[in-house]
Amino acid sequence: MMSKRAFLCSLGSLYLSLLFVFLLMDVYARPANNSALKEKAPDSKDENEILPPDHLNGVKMEMDGHLNKEFHQEVFLGKEMEEFEEDSEPRRNRKKLMAIFSKVDINKDRKISAKEMQRWIMEKTEEHFQEAVEENKMHFRAVDPDGDGHVSWDEYKIKFLASKGFNEKEIAEKIKNNEELKIDEETQEVLDNLKDRWYQADNPPADLLLNEGEFLSFLHPEHSRGMLKFMVKEIIRDLDQDGDKKLTLSEFISLPVGTVENQQAQDIDDDWVKDRKKEFEEVIDSNHDGIVTMEELEEYMDPMNEYNALNEAKQMIAVADENQNHHLEPDEILKYSEYFTGSKLMDYARNVHEEF
Repeated sequence: MMSKRAFLCSLGSLYLSLLFVFLLMDVYARPANNSALKEKAPDSKDENEILPPDHLNGVKMEMDGHLNKEFHQEVFLGKEMEEFEEDSEPRRNRKKLMAIFSKVDINKDRKISAKEMQRWIMEKTEEHFQEAVEENKMHFRAVDPDGDGHVSWDEYKIKFLASKGFNEKEIAEKIKNNEELKIDEETQEVLDNLKDRWYQADNPPADLLLNEGEFLSFLHPEHSRGMLKFMVKEIIRDLDQDGDKKLTLSEFISLPVGTVENQQAQDIDDDWVKDRKKEFEEVIDSNHDGIVTMEELEEYMDPMNEYNALNEAKQMIAVADENQNHHLEPDEILKYSEYFTGSKLMDYARNVHEEF
């Protein structure tokens, strides 16, 4: 009969053997890197630094046509979003929330009106705008190596491909000598789309050179009316199934989350359809004719539209307005804190009077 010590030694040897096999399998399972221009791929943060982000703070829809799930929190908290973490102490978060309530409540009547909320939404949206401007300055310096205040398409393409893991010096040399670049199909497709955006951001006279302001429009189309139109066209192009450059409800809710394989996936799909249907009918389709035009979607996407901000203020208040007085009160905002801050604050009723 095997001793306990011998058994453990045998078990350890088996574990090391299996570990070696798994490591060997992992090496052979990795795809080969056939590009001579490729280097070690950067982490995702570096990769996205000079790539226009899909998510735009304070804008209701993502670049890919998905609804911005964090919109209400972004326009209520502004730059303070990071302060409301799920693992933060609830009492501290309640105090922060009540401090924000007091700032929104301009006339200090302990109620937030739609007009007060509208003003606050515009102020927080402007904060996101300014944050994008500051980030753009840093990104522009990164892609303007000669510091001449303009970035050519080739300069940007070199930096972009370098961020995707290609050798920057070799890419620059090949572009300078008009040599063919061996780029995979997926990266080439991204480059083609980026070049379209580059053209749109390039104000007359068109020279494919972007200054800092034009580069901001390239990365953040919400800062430019012309780029906002371009973004809307892109979204409608992706969702429009019959080619009439308008969206019906069925087209708007047809963007799939994924294949429904189980009940949980079905619930996600059901929530997807429910959210998009509500947004289409109650917000985007402003004249309620069942059709969303480019103009309607453009107004919906414009983060600095005061009329939209007022409608948003009314909607946000309605979510928590339990006494139906069309105002937001301290106990209501605490009860519905997850909607406004992303953080669920427990025992709101017992603690509301402690905060004032």
